[in-house]
Amino acid sequence: MASVKRDYYEVLNITRETETEQIEVAYRRLARQYHPDRNIGDTEAEVRFKEATEAREVLTDKDKRATYDRYGHAGLEQGAGGFGPGGGAGAGEFFSDLINGFFGGGGQQKRRGPQQGRDIQTVMEVTLLEAATGVKKNITIPRLESCNDCKGKGSKSGDKKKCGRCEGKGVEIVSQAGGFFAVQRTCSKCQGRGYLLTDPCVTCKGVGRAEVKKNVEVTVPVGVDTGMRMQLRGEGEAGEPGAARGDLEIVIQVAPHPDFERDGTNLITAIPITFSQAALGVVMDIPTLTGKTGLTIATGTQTNTEIRIKNEGIPHVRTGRKGDLRVMVIVETPTNLGRRQEELLRELAELEHKNVSTQRKGFLDRIKGLFGNEEDAKK
Repeated sequence: MASVKRDYYEVLNITRETETEQIEVAYRRLARQYHPDRNIGDTEAEVRFKEATEAREVLTDKDKRATYDRYGHAGLEQGAGGFGPGGGAGAGEFFSDLINGFFGGGGQQKRRGPQQGRDIQTVMEVTLLEAATGVKKNITIPRLESCNDCKGKGSKSGDKKKCGRCEGKGVEIVSQAGGFFAVQRTCSKCQGRGYLLTDPCVTCKGVGRAEVKKNVEVTVPVGVDTGMRMQLRGEGEAGEPGAARGDLEIVIQVAPHPDFERDGTNLITAIPITFSQAALGVVMDIPTLTGKTGLTIATGTQTNTEIRIKNEGIPHVRTGRKGDLRVMVIVETPTNLGRRQEELLRELAELEHKNVSTQRKGFLDRIKGLFGNEEDAKK
């Protein structure tokens, strides 16, 4: 099985921007380290020396280096598979056609245009009342805006030079799998612009944008619920000069309410009533989310009975149709009875022929009872 060739730049431990003179320096350093005369019997050192020599030969030759930068090792292969001299098509032409086929080329690759601004996302909390009635709110978001100092150009003068890595195309070809496959990607040096700024702006460091805090007014529609998302077009980050802004996505978070629980478009609340109100029935005012309304509790209502009040819930966010207010009735058992209240309840128990606990006596009554029993015994 054939061994996989290492990247020539990796072999010499240099970058793609390294000039020819520095390539020679890097090669001489490795040659001294791995020369066979200094590493007798060391096959690994022999391999490293050959790799460095081959890398130096290619990268110091302008034409070979250009071919290698575009097509990798495969672009340098000659006389294999009919693609070398006399075989009909050179390896460079073959891989150029192959890449154009993959990426819909058919000609020279063009650099990308100005990039649209990035979309951003934020969470907005609203109250339950605001969700039910709608509201306008101002929020502050950090986002990238065009740099004031350079007017978004990335440099005050606007001077630029062609990118040496991609030769102004904005894309570079990277070989993979030992040079057999080549992949096109955005140029890592100029980020696809095809040029480099000669005097980058100090404020934005040549990016053309700087982070600021921006106030944005948001109209929250009626009926929103937690997790719903609102899209504000053009309120995201600024793009490159000539490109559109990104969008702002707002995720709604409805804060809990102390008295009401939401269930879709319905609201749920609990109303305590007394034993006598549950037994005899009552008409009473109860709070709603936006005010109050009348509630009729029928005679003999049991605890945990649900009473629905139509159209006192939350409007549907699309149709506007309101849900209901679901009232859970809670019958409270009295805990601190007055003397008369206790007497009346005991009378009621007798009428119902129900057994109840014996009447409790106060401390003084019990003391008097004890002394009374002793006096009776003396007589």
